[in-house]
Amino acid sequence: MRRFSVLAAAVAVTVLLVACGNESGTEGQPMPSTGSSSTPAPDPSTPPPPAGGPAELAKADLVKRLGVEPGQVTVVSTEEVTWQDGSLGCPEPGMRYTQALVNGSRVVLEAGGKQYHYHSGGARPPFLCENPSR
Repeated sequence: MRRFSVLAAAVAVTVLLVACGNESGTEGQPMPSTGSSSTPAPDPSTPPPPAGGPAELAKADLVKRLGVEPGQVTVVSTEEVTWQDGSLGCPEPGMRYTQALVNGSRVVLEAGGKQYHYHSGGARPPFLCENPSR
């Protein structure tokens, strides 16, 4: 029985040593820094988004969507909001959303006498919300 206890202790120490292993590169040399690991490298095949804030991004999307000139789209309102959940104020039937507050924005545009609501929040850029809940 004592032999089993010694063997179990040796295995536990080995596992801990391996788990706490050396995080440096080969043979104690530090690993080169590649910048922030939380920011992915940009994809060169993806065009960059239009410059500007939520209102400019929303307007660029609506101009493209409607095929109109930028002068035909006006910004009615823009405001920072805290959405009540991950639907960002634009819930879709049958979908489930994170139940957390999300900082974002609401932009209302007008073109051809019709208003268009754009919502954004978290990392999601402005998107057209056809049935806004608020």
